[in-house]
Amino acid sequence: MNNPKCALCGAKMRRNGSTSSGRQRWRCTVCGSSSVRRIDSRAKDLAFFLDWLLSKDSIAEKKVSRATFWRRTSWIWEIWPIAPCVGEVFDVVFLDGIWLKRDAVVLIACSRGHVLAWHLAQSECAEAWAALMMRIPAPSMLVSDGARGLAKAASAVWPATRIQRCTFHAASQVKRHTTLNPKLECGRELLGIANRLKDARDADAAAAWLADYSDWCTRWEHFLREFTLKDGKRLYTHERLRRARRSPSKLVRSGQLFTFVEMGQERGGAWDSTNNAIESRNARIREMLRLHRGLPLIHRIKAIFWWCYMRTEAPLPPAEILRVMPTDDQVDGLFASASSRGGREDGVPEEYGSGIAWSEFHMPTEYR
Repeated sequence: MNNPKCALCGAKMRRNGSTSSGRQRWRCTVCGSSSVRRIDSRAKDLAFFLDWLLSKDSIAEKKVSRATFWRRTSWIWEIWPIAPCVGEVFDVVFLDGIWLKRDAVVLIACSRGHVLAWHLAQSECAEAWAALMMRIPAPSMLVSDGARGLAKAASAVWPATRIQRCTFHAASQVKRHTTLNPKLECGRELLGIANRLKDARDADAAAAWLADYSDWCTRWEHFLREFTLKDGKRLYTHERLRRARRSPSKLVRSGQLFTFVEMGQERGGAWDSTNNAIESRNARIREMLRLHRGLPLIHRIKAIFWWCYMRTEAPLPPAEILRVMPTDDQVDGLFASASSRGGREDGVPEEYGSGIAWSEFHMPTEYR
């Protein structure tokens, strides 16, 4: 039987007559409390909305008219899905960001199994990454694609965490400068070394790759120093190859290229060398935005928030989400309260943050 549970003790309830209006009354068999079962239509509308947002179905495929759909769900865009608190310490955390053109970026952190946290910012600066990292206990290792400001934020917030640069992105950085069909022998050899990076899975293979790269740098050092005079200025003849060399050389010096091998030697087990765990999630988010293209910026941001929240370890049911998640008006109140506080006692102006300005997403009218 589909009997409701008691809100006080959680035990099953049984039928206990009806009210004067004819509604079914329920009574708890343990604590004796009596209540009437209420159907939360807003929770049903939220579940209906999330089923549409996170699926490939169009509004027509939901068998409702467009007007009915927006009448039932337009109020849901006022809700802000907030990331839950994370108390578990993970071995590996993957970090990446999703840009919405040039207007905003959503920074996302996830483990191998689920999304951990997200943060809305205007750029991938160190302050934005630090705001995201402060929500998560420091892991043993983080994997990233080398986003700007991430290493600086990690050294400040997670000083004991080891950094692994995604080997796929490291190789792609080289290929961007050499192209897939280099004309010079120097570029062809470097491209071959970059392609072999994905095969360096253990200590012996990593040592062999480093030896090959060091040998390449030594043999072509004089060639890469050649310069050409142009308009009275000395310019390097092979500037693109020098740029291709710069990225792996920096990673080798920093020790971030084969961190996963060192972690495996120190602690055992398999450690991740690529950012595939979060890149696959980002691909699904981009697919969701493509399927629901045409949404305004603020709705695209919230769509990403909803996708991330529903992929957390234990998302709340719709009725509980409505009870705990803040709305636009509540966030407006928080921003107004924060802005009304006095300045610093020493007279220095308040420092600007890296987050999105709330006023950029709101029009001063009744319509949103």
